[in-house]
Amino acid sequence: MPGHDDESKMSRGERIQAAEREAAKRRLLEQAEAERVPVEETTRAVPDRRWRRDRPE
Repeated sequence: MPGHDDESKMSRGERIQAAEREAAKRRLLEQAEAERVPVEETTRAVPDRRWRRDRPE
């Protein structure tokens, strides 16, 4: 298998670093998903033009 040859060429340290990067990526994605605010819970910005009426031009 070509993929197996590539993996056997990686040192133990490189495999550990790759695993740590994947774990960190998963943690970041899980944290981002946990902090995400659903669209249904956000309010749409409505422009407030009242201040323009009160200002002299």
